[in-house]
Amino acid sequence: MLDLGIVLAFIVYAVAAGFKARGKASRNLDAYFLADRDVKGWKAGISMAATQYAADTPLLSTGLIATGGVFVLWRFWIYGFGYILLGLVFAEMWRRARVLTDAELTELRYSGRGVLALRTLKAIYYGTIVNCFFLAMVLIAAVRIAEVFLPWHTWLPATLYDAIAAGVQIAGISIGTSVTGLDPTTTAANGIISIIAIVAFVLLYSATGGLRSVVATDVMQFAFAMVGTVCYAVLVVLEVGGIDRLGIRLSEIYGQAQSRELLALLPTEGGALLPFLAIIGLQGLFWISSDGTGYLAQRAMSCRTDHDARIAGMVFSWAQILGRSLIWLVIGAGLLVVYPFTPADAAAEGFAASREMTFVRGIDDLMPVGLKGIMLTGLLAALASTVDTHLNWGASYWTNDLYDRLLCRRWLKRPPEDRTLVFVARLSNVVILVLALTVMVNLQSIQATWFVSLVFGAGIGGVLMLRWLWHRINMYAEVAAIATSLLAAPLIIATVDAEWLRLSLIVGLSTGAAIGTAYLTPATPAAALQAFYDRVRPLGYWPEHIIGAHRPMHALRRRLRFTLLMTASLFLALVGLARLLVPVPSGTPLWGWAALAASILLIPFWLSAFERDTFADGRTEEADIVTDPASRREQNE
Repeated sequence: MLDLGIVLAFIVYAVAAGFKARGKASRNLDAYFLADRDVKGWKAGISMAATQYAADTPLLSTGLIATGGVFVLWRFWIYGFGYILLGLVFAEMWRRARVLTDAELTELRYSGRGVLALRTLKAIYYGTIVNCFFLAMVLIAAVRIAEVFLPWHTWLPATLYDAIAAGVQIAGISIGTSVTGLDPTTTAANGIISIIAIVAFVLLYSATGGLRSVVATDVMQFAFAMVGTVCYAVLVVLEVGGIDRLGIRLSEIYGQAQSRELLALLPTEGGALLPFLAIIGLQGLFWISSDGTGYLAQRAMSCRTDHDARIAGMVFSWAQILGRSLIWLVIGAGLLVVYPFTPADAAAEGFAASREMTFVRGIDDLMPVGLKGIMLTGLLAALASTVDTHLNWGASYWTNDLYDRLLCRRWLKRPPEDRTLVFVARLSNVVILVLALTVMVNLQSIQATWFVSLVFGAGIGGVLMLRWLWHRINMYAEVAAIATSLLAAPLIIATVDAEWLRLSLIVGLSTGAAIGTAYLTPATPAAALQAFYDRVRPLGYWPEHIIGAHRPMHALRRRLRFTLLMTASLFLALVGLARLLVPVPSGTPLWGWAALAASILLIPFWLSAFERDTFADGRTEEADIVTDPASRREQNE
């Protein structure tokens, strides 16, 4: 009852936050999707981290450690560079653009007859395909977690449950193999009931209060998730026998050589180092939201000032990469001891999915009453913070880009009322959720799904960054990158096994196609470029007749210098603490302390990046704020 009480208290808080924000959110789209652009930087950063603290990610992390070793977690960690780059380079530009979605940026950055078509394409691609795909991955994790802790077949009246199970069986719904030994029909019925209950709770506050309620609950959700996960990590370490015993226990179970390989921070085989560096290098730069496109940009756009947008990106980077990742590392390594596996297990089909579930098994087996309630609340919070963001983010495309811009203003030739737009926004939440559920029933392993998504996303990242930094990128270049990625990615996945080669090919083909197309097609008219520059003040290479007395290349170099210094400090701290918290068998802690010391020594060289006036260029932040959504929409037509 104590565990249930903790969970219910969190549900009441979240729902209350949604209804508290309902009045303000109902005014217009800026209020609903961007909280009137009045979010403090640290709150926006924590909200980003809460969204990334998804219910599927700790399971994925646990599976990656078992299937590839600790060094594979660099696949998560390498994004730290991109997150800091977002904070120091792109976040302020997103805010100054004064758009509501990244698709809307298309009509601000380019011009011509095809620009609305590109905006529509991106709204459908990001708002529906990409959004529903990643939301489905989160829902898979929710089903697996719920199967252990929500046995609806023992809770509900038999008549009611049998009717639900019969409906599921008639519909032919399947959500994968049971992790607790239940038959397929019971597994599917329990999963469907759990998902309906969870998403109904999320919809109740996110669709009601918009981004304002999402951010308010995200802060509490992140706190719950971190507290619960820290408690879980402590219990795993105690079960192992302490940090000092972790390496010894691994050696006893897996042998000295395999245990060192599992805990190594870099590949132990020399031939694997170059492909690994190629993978994390490409993944760190060329990802589907390399410039923040998506909900990260939405949080930056919701900030009250440029400085707050910058703070949001940097708070997010440190909370996400250092705070969250270290806890998952300790848990994942400890679970290798708590739930050992054999070579035969590793070779069996479904091994990755089974290892992902050890994260959930450990909660059920190791956590006492009370702490288990905190951890379950943390998992529910992690799930809710991701689902609410994806629903709110996806609905912004459907409402702002498809309904408002395309249907009403272009086809029907009339502007919609603000109340109608907010209604469409709330309705879009439900439609997106139904689509995501449809995708979910066709996905299996989180890990396998994630690897496929990386290939599709890598082809678009380059052009997304370049459109801010180089005037020559035009709408045809974006179309070329998207088309090449969508056409080439399935062929590359089907014919190329080596992942580093997959990423290299898709990045080379898509980025090459974008740059080549930019040179072979007409440039964006000077008037459009001038309007974009005057409004956004982008960094990078822009013609002298456009930039006037400004020095955007100098500003870019300065920010990149801060980015590299902060990234080095972040990764050194991560490596040092990782080595101290998860020591290699018969290894020395000296290198861990040395890395941590180097990280601390770098702090004075980048700390000023947090100060308000570090990157001031004479532009008044308050002048960038447009509070009237009608004025914003008129500027983009």
